[in-house]
This record gives sequence, structure tokens and C-alpha cells, in this order.
Amino acid sequence: MGKKTVIALVAGVVAGLAGLGVMPREPRLTEQTTGDADLAAATRAAVDDPGGYRGLAVALIDDGQIRTAGLGDRDRAGNPVESDTPFEIGSVPKVLTGMLLAHQAGVGAVRPDDTLGATWPTVTGAAREATLAELASHRSGLPRVVLSSVTDWARLFWANFAAGNPYAGQDVDRVRAAANDQTPGDGRGEVSYSNLGMAVLGQALAADAGLGYPELLDRELLTPLGMTATTQVTGSDALPAERAEGATGSGRTPDPWTGTGYAAAGIGYWSTVEDLARLVAATAVGTAPGADARDPRFDDTERRRVGYGWFTTRYGDREITWHNGATSGFHSYVGFDRATGQGVVVLGNTDRGVEPIGLRLLDVPREQAGDASPGRPALIGIGIAVLFTFIGGLSLLGTALRTASDRLTVLSGAVWALVYPALGHQLGDWSAVPGWLWPLGLAASGAGLALAAYRWRHLPVNGAPRPWLRVAATAGSLAVATTLTAALLA
Repeated sequence: MGKKTVIALVAGVVAGLAGLGVMPREPRLTEQTTGDADLAAATRAAVDDPGGYRGLAVALIDDGQIRTAGLGDRDRAGNPVESDTPFEIGSVPKVLTGMLLAHQAGVGAVRPDDTLGATWPTVTGAAREATLAELASHRSGLPRVVLSSVTDWARLFWANFAAGNPYAGQDVDRVRAAANDQTPGDGRGEVSYSNLGMAVLGQALAADAGLGYPELLDRELLTPLGMTATTQVTGSDALPAERAEGATGSGRTPDPWTGTGYAAAGIGYWSTVEDLARLVAATAVGTAPGADARDPRFDDTERRRVGYGWFTTRYGDREITWHNGATSGFHSYVGFDRATGQGVVVLGNTDRGVEPIGLRLLDVPREQAGDASPGRPALIGIGIAVLFTFIGGLSLLGTALRTASDRLTVLSGAVWALVYPALGHQLGDWSAVPGWLWPLGLAASGAGLALAAYRWRHLPVNGAPRPWLRVAATAGSLAVATTLTAALLA
């Protein structure tokens, strides 16, 4: 065995052993329990696999009686989930916006067939012809979100894969400008989920009332329902105390989603199972302001209809009225069966779906309730984990072994042998890939770095036929690596 081989093997083993201490670990639901023991036990029975969850807060409503339970941990420190633990709730406030329309229509402030332009006169583009009812039922023909620049696309891409905030900087003026630039498409009149549509609906109702959206929602719905723990967060410095800490499948803590313009679509809202149980209980029996928003009015699919914000789906001979929510590190579900009077709230602080848990607690058969979905398509998360973990080290090994290599090429490869595993660690779905694979990738990087260091003094600085091109390529490679590293550490 040659000296180079021994050096590479020793360095690889050392790097792999070191990597064991920091290898990615998927979030996992612990045995910790608070609140109603029977409900906690029923919830655990509804969870197929505790892997991918960290903590769950659950409320079950039966004939107006509310029971709550907390399972697992609310944060990395292992603090328990309680009934008053705040969670980021994603799109669940869309039902509040729909109920706000129904309530304002009930008191004569607006009519469902009023146009957006008549309600919010500063919207002057073609979208002004969409009606409030179309906006509330996702039938306006407006897109899900608007990406009007390269910066918007880059922010969305990075937010999806690095657990950032895709709504950063999206204030009310940006939302209004986006609406002004849009023309309802050929799908107007058909259900097509639109965050933009719900956002402009809420802002239009607020403008008509002469208030901000959060103030109007507080006055008309949250305060009458006693939902004092449901709040909008406009920045990371104003997050609720003793809140749940979100997590991705890699265990990374994501940025909170904030953006005042999209508040009516749910962005920036936090709540507790206690608060949302009050909403579900009052809406199910029809006593909540704007409760008739729950009534299905328009067809979506053969099994699903939509009202104002609320969806109603048929499972066999039962109908469940519901909405869910998802951000980079949280999932939520609220639902109820009007026929039985049962309702449920499930909040989770990872990117693993909680909808099947809620449906099973409502006694929907397991095969109809479906399986929990990951935060993004599984193959993407698996591919990132495996490819990024190994590609840097294996590439550097190949570079260091090549006779025609040079120092600039090796330098670039050495940097990426460290950056790629870091990307795999942070961006991969380690609830789908065993974490012990990561130290193996780090071992490859360690071996490659050792071999590159051994050959360094024997390599030319720049052996390319066009030296300037090699310098430019190396500089660009290092710049990209630095940018990605800074983004991961931000």
C-alpha cells in the first residue's frame, strides 16, 4: 500500500469519525406528554412514524367540549409542548379572511359580488374586476403568487431549499402592485388556489373599513371569539414567547415567514391549539362571526367543494370541513364534521404533514386519511442529501489523483469538498435518508483534502492552456461557494 493511499485512508477515517458527532439527525417525536392523556394516546396511535415530527399540539372538540394535549418537544432544548404553546400556522388564517368577508357582508359593509376595484379603488388593473366571492373561493383566476423579477425567483428558490422566508419584503404596497399587474387568466371561475387572491381580498376588506388587516380581524373575529393568542408577527424580533421552534427534515431551524401584505393569506400568523379550538367549535355550530363562510358553494373536485376560505371534502358518507397550513418548519390542520359535532386542531413544528393525524382523530378510516407528506417531494430531499454529501469529496479525490492537475483546480475542489457536505447536511431530507451516510461523505472529503495537501508542492500553480480562463473559473467557483456558505450561516 503506497504512502498516498495510507494518508488518504487515515484522513478519511479521522474525518468520518469526527463527522459522527455532527451528523444530521431527523426530528423525532419524543415520549413527552402534557394535557389529556387519552387524547395524547389517541394521537400517538394516529401517527404512523414518529420520525420527521418533533412536537404536536392537539385539540379535540366533541359536542362543544374541548380537550387538548401536547406531545413531544417544542424546541431543541426538549421543553414540552403545552396547550398554550404558539405555533406558526401558515394558511389557516385564510378561513378567517373568508369569514371576515361573510361577516362584513352580513352587516352590510360589502356584498360578495362587489368587485375588488370597487372595494379597494387603488387597484386599477384588470384584476379589479374580480369579485370578493371569487377571491374568497380561489376562483378569481389570479396566480398562486407573483414572481415579477429575477430577485423574486431567486428568493423563492433559496427559501424553498434553505428554509428561508419567501415573503420577505412583501408589504401591502407590493401586493397591491402585484394585483395591478395581473390579468385573471382563462381559469377564472374555476378553483385554483391563490395566496395572492386571498391576500388582496383581506387587504381590500381592510381598506374598505379604513383599518389595517390585523386590526379589522381583531375587531370583528378574534376578539369576539376570545382568540387572544392569535397574533401577527411582522419580524423575527417580535416572535411569541415560549413558542414552538420549527424544523426541517434535516433538523435545521427555518426562518419565520413574515410579510405584511400576505397577512390575510396567513403569512406571519401564530396561534395555539386552545385558540384555534375556539374557532373550530364556534364555526362548527354556527356561532362564530361569519360562520356561513364554511358552507360549500362551488365545486373543486368530485369529492371537494369550497366556501369562503373553508374546503369541504367527502370521505365515504362523511363530509369534513377543513383547512391546512404549511411553512418551512410548521404544519397545521383544522377541521370539523358538522353532522357529528366533532372537530380537531393539529399543530406540528416540522415540515412533516399533520393532515392524516387530524383526519384519523375525526374517525376517518386510515386508508382514506392518507399518509403524512414531507415538506417537499421526497426524491428531491433524498437527492440533495446523497448527491451533495458525496460529490465534493469524490470530485476532489479525482482531481488530486489526476496527473495534469494544478493548484488552482485543487484549491477550488478543496473548498467544494467542504461546502458540498455542508449543503447536504442543511438541505437534505434526513428523515428519508439515514444520517450515518453523511459521515461517509465527510470521510471522502477528508481523504481528498489529505491527498490534495500531499500533492500540493508538486503541482504547478496554473497548468491551463489559457491561464486567465482558469483564474476566472476558480474565482467564480470560490465566489459561489462563499455566497452559499454565508447564506447557510445567516
